[in-house]
Amino acid sequence: MANRVAGCIQALKKTQLATMQNSSSDLALVGRITGRRVAVPASDANCFAGSKLKRCSANGGCDFWTFHCILHQEALCCKSLKMDNVMKVVIQTVNFIRSRSLNHCQFDSLLREKDHIYGLPYHTEVRWFSRGAVLRRFFDLREEIEQFMEEKGKPVLEFNSAEWMQDLAFMVDVTEHLNNLNKQLQGRNKVVTQYYDSIRSFKLKLSLWETQLAGGDAAHFPCLKNVCATQHVADMKRFKDKITGLLREFEQLFQIFGELEKDVSVFCSLFTVNPSDLPVSIQLEIIDLQCDSDMKGKFAAAGLDTFYQNLLPGYPNLTALAAKLLCMFGTTYLCEQVFSVMSINKTKLRSRLTHKHLNHILKLAATQDVTPDIDA
Repeated sequence: MANRVAGCIQALKKTQLATMQNSSSDLALVGRITGRRVAVPASDANCFAGSKLKRCSANGGCDFWTFHCILHQEALCCKSLKMDNVMKVVIQTVNFIRSRSLNHCQFDSLLREKDHIYGLPYHTEVRWFSRGAVLRRFFDLREEIEQFMEEKGKPVLEFNSAEWMQDLAFMVDVTEHLNNLNKQLQGRNKVVTQYYDSIRSFKLKLSLWETQLAGGDAAHFPCLKNVCATQHVADMKRFKDKITGLLREFEQLFQIFGELEKDVSVFCSLFTVNPSDLPVSIQLEIIDLQCDSDMKGKFAAAGLDTFYQNLLPGYPNLTALAAKLLCMFGTTYLCEQVFSVMSINKTKLRSRLTHKHLNHILKLAATQDVTPDIDA
């Protein structure tokens, strides 16, 4: 892992396009030696993969899977909601309160009088959780905001609209669900099977919400349910249509996971999968493994990565499948973490920080879960 991080850091000095093209021959060599498929994740994988990688795949060198960054894909899905009528009012109101020092101080005083601990944050488009945080705080402080804006002679007329308030409540609930998904997709030591499970789970939730909203049930949308209880019953069909569009966006942007479905089912459910539904190359190995009681006990007791590391040599195709999936780990989270560590260490308080020293610091910070083998 330390070598991977060091390689990523050095690659940051070049453009992403040049890095991918220069590395294509090495990736092709890995593919030929191990017989594995190699996945290429990037902010725009199809664009940055480069012509050399495509030629390698076409000439039989190795078959590359190109992934758009999963976290960025999830953020793109959020934009399909297109509730600009809500966001425009929220951002304008927050900016009016926050951008003027006097307004900000007076609003904070009003919140302290009513025993509120937190104020209003700014909305920042590039931050993943910003929209959800702003909407949630705006919704919770809606009475105080309405009072303050009226005192300033800038009343927010939308507060008097039942339909707009329902749209606001719906956006609060949806963005919280999306932020929870984003948190699930982050973290150390995650591989593609865990991302697959999280995305598949969220799509099933969207299907459930779609059905419930079509029947007028907002059980999983507490803010919307609360607003509808104090006003009149909302037209749930328009919210159902929003969920339908969001589900369609997830289906479109995460099509690559459909190609992984069989491999993931074999990787995670060795002893329950039906051998006749699998490729011919691994059918006999699956049958042998499912009839091995000792291996079945080890599979239940150990983690997936530990189990496959100790898999006997008699299962070469299963071992290759496991190696392929385990190689698809969370590179985006790792790179973002390294950038954060670098920003913390590159401060004006340091009198001297060389590139070599910074490289050593990043290696240590990014490999905290590696236990040194002193006796080796």
